[in-house]
Amino acid sequence: MSTTTFESTAPNRRDPLAGLDLTPFTFTRRCWVDSTPDSVYQLISDVSLIETWSPSASAVSYEPGDGPWVGARFSGRNRRDGREWVTHSEVVQADPGSAFAFVVGGAEQGIVRWNWHLYEQGVGSIVQQSWRLLRTDPLLGNAPADLHALRDHMASSAEATLLSLAEWIARHRTQR
Repeated sequence: MSTTTFESTAPNRRDPLAGLDLTPFTFTRRCWVDSTPDSVYQLISDVSLIETWSPSASAVSYEPGDGPWVGARFSGRNRRDGREWVTHSEVVQADPGSAFAFVVGGAEQGIVRWNWHLYEQGVGSIVQQSWRLLRTDPLLGNAPADLHALRDHMASSAEATLLSLAEWIARHRTQR
C-alpha cells in the first residue's frame, strides 16, 4: 500500500499582523480649557456634541434610553480619506468631573479605546484625550504602516478636537 502526501502550494494566508506589539499604537493629547471639570464632563459625555468639535465624527447618538453611564451604547459616523462608516461603541468609564471612556466595538470585542480625563487647573481644566489600539482588524489595515497611519490620523483629529473644544468653550463661556 502506498501513501501519497499532498503539500499545498498556496501562499500562507496567515494574518500579517498576528503577534504585532500594539504598544506603539497609542497617543495622549492635552489642552487647557476655560471651564471646570464638571462642566467639561457634561459636554464630552453628551456624545451627540462630538461633531461640534471633531473633524472626523458626526451623527453620534446614544441608543434609545441610554446615556453617559457605564454600559451605555452609542453609534456615530466617521470620516477618513474620503471614506465614511458607522461605528458602535460602549461606555466603559463614566466618572462625572474626572473621566469618560468608551470602546469602539464594545467592551468585550473592542478595537479602540478612547479616554477623556479632566484635571482642574487654575480657573479652568486640563482636558486629556487618549487613544489606544486594542487589537488589529482587517478594517484598520493589513500592515504595521497602515496602523501607524491610522494612529497619526487619529492623533491629528484629537488635537483638532481639543483645540476646537477649547475655542467653543471660550465662545460659549460654560458655567464655572
